[in-house]
Amino acid sequence: MPSGSVLDEFARSIDVGALSTEQFLRLLETLHMLDVTGAGVELSSLSTEVLVDIVASASKDQLKALAGHPELRPLFLEEVFRRMCDRFLPEKAKGADIVVSWRFPNGEDYDRFQTVIEDGTCVSTADCLLTPDTTLTIAVEDFLRMATGNAGVASLFVTGKLKVKGDYAPAVRFMSYFDVPKP
Repeated sequence: MPSGSVLDEFARSIDVGALSTEQFLRLLETLHMLDVTGAGVELSSLSTEVLVDIVASASKDQLKALAGHPELRPLFLEEVFRRMCDRFLPEKAKGADIVVSWRFPNGEDYDRFQTVIEDGTCVSTADCLLTPDTTLTIAVEDFLRMATGNAGVASLFVTGKLKVKGDYAPAVRFMSYFDVPKP
């Protein structure tokens, strides 16, 4: 099985900006297919830095197409939320006890996740069982840019791309609880 560094090296060699939107999706679909068939290529083994660079290099159209893809959309959302918990900084969240619900428009409905920060731990899940302190609504492509440090929370909020319902304080402080990658 290729190690993460070999897959990282392969991914770094691709000029994402030179790919058409269709080629970008086909590349991600192929990598996903190799992952699910057990061929030894796992998207989850890409380093966060390489994932950040892919998002930074992708055009708005490429990210929008990824966000609309029925298989890649949930895969990338789950991967970002998994990594979010890995990059949680408990020392920055001392005393924080918050439930943030995420809503990602998907046709007439939403994809939903919850992030719970409590007692120095962070858990993100698609099981939205708790009453949220704050609900954030954002398009998947904008969330991918925000979560990878390619877009600022404040600019997304000011432009109306990030909507906050409920308590604003957790939304303002939330990203400071994480080691957000730098593109």
